[in-house]
Amino acid sequence: MNTNNLSTTSSPYNYQVVRQFAIMTVVWGIVGMLVGVILASQLTWPQLNLGLPWTHFGRLRPLHTNSVIFAFGGCALFASSYYVVQRTCPTTLFAPALVKFTFWGWQAVIVSAAITLPLGYTSSKEYAELEWPIDILIVLVWISYAIVFLGTLAKRKTSHIYVANWFFAAFILAVAILHVINSAAMPVSFFKSYSAYAGTTDAMVQWWYGHNAVGFFLTAGFLGMMYYFVPKQAGQPVYSYRLSIVHFWALVAIYIWAGPHHLHYTTLPDWAQSLGMVMSLILLAPSWGGMINGIMTLSGAWDKLRTDPILRFLIVSLSFYGMSTFEGPMMSIKTVNSLSHYTDWTIGHVHSGALGWVAMISIGTMYHLIPKVFGKDGMYSIGLITFHFWLSTVGTVLYIASMWVNGLMQGLMWRAYNTDGTLTYTFAQSVEASYPGYLVRFIGGFIFFFGMLVMACNVWKTIYGKNVDTEETASPATVATSEGVAL
Repeated sequence: MNTNNLSTTSSPYNYQVVRQFAIMTVVWGIVGMLVGVILASQLTWPQLNLGLPWTHFGRLRPLHTNSVIFAFGGCALFASSYYVVQRTCPTTLFAPALVKFTFWGWQAVIVSAAITLPLGYTSSKEYAELEWPIDILIVLVWISYAIVFLGTLAKRKTSHIYVANWFFAAFILAVAILHVINSAAMPVSFFKSYSAYAGTTDAMVQWWYGHNAVGFFLTAGFLGMMYYFVPKQAGQPVYSYRLSIVHFWALVAIYIWAGPHHLHYTTLPDWAQSLGMVMSLILLAPSWGGMINGIMTLSGAWDKLRTDPILRFLIVSLSFYGMSTFEGPMMSIKTVNSLSHYTDWTIGHVHSGALGWVAMISIGTMYHLIPKVFGKDGMYSIGLITFHFWLSTVGTVLYIASMWVNGLMQGLMWRAYNTDGTLTYTFAQSVEASYPGYLVRFIGGFIFFFGMLVMACNVWKTIYGKNVDTEETASPATVATSEGVAL
């Protein structure tokens, strides 16, 4: 979509790139959710893989994770961080040429993934499947992103750096380090490489990366969104600015140690497994501190939830964040992990975070941001936003509940023994028993996907509807926190 001809009234900020990333957030959201629905349908009706290698579950699954996390989630992070850093500094983005490169380079990464993964080119590392030429492009884009963001902070016109920008900066720097170290590899051809690490070390590095991709890409970055857009949409100060600072430093100090809980009962040394479990349990405190800080921002203004579906998206996303960050530490306990790991319970946990937290806060953020950067007085239809909210909520609940039930059932069936020591159930029997849950998951996923189509329609009508006469003032937001810090 060409957004150059959709410019708003004169603004001192670079909204062009924000508009581009916002539009692609919606586009890639539809693509990523569609692939997810296809995969859910294949688990319900296996013949739907059509017997083709390119549509095989093993090839489409990393396409789904990459398109949802890095295409949909990544574009939402680019759009929101570029918007927030300009509004809170207040100054335009640093290095305009690099700004353009970050957009087109990131889209090139996504398209490259969409081509290579179905063709079977993969490093086989979770959340890091892309082969080395694409990894190099990611590094170039990410370094450019860091230069733009940190350069904008450096030339800010305020002495204070608002807490949302601390979360965005931490997410950018941590992801750069994680990606470079985990993706270190020896190329043997243009589309094949082997990890620089071997055996247990490779597994440890992978899950140091894998869990911290969740911790910094899917948590810290989206908390940056939360700390700006929840107070802005609510018209309320952040509940406690001091708590937000404690939240930040506790989260970045603790999260980095939690990765080993993915490797319980493996060849990883037992002390490392236990360290990952303990740090995961400690992580509950800062996670819930941030969740409470966001939700309590509505103190004295809870009535706004009745009439503002955008605020509902943001607040319900925090509820899912709290739920998933309670569930994660509990699942890291070794005795619980022995029941939950390798089952659909893990899938339910991931999607309570991915759909309930990441997707819903991204959707709420886009609904807040898009009218402003396109010079509109609001979204085309509040009714459609309300409809989308209920589709997303119902779809998420159906999805995660079905996977929780499946996971508990699978874990119990796998550990059931007869009196003579033989297994009570075969693995095939556990798969057969899981079919009803897979059908419910498909229904829930389809409902969520349909909500993305509703959003696309609403965004289209908003962009190409009648322009308003005036744009929101271009000065930084003036909602003050309880400690007097400008938002």
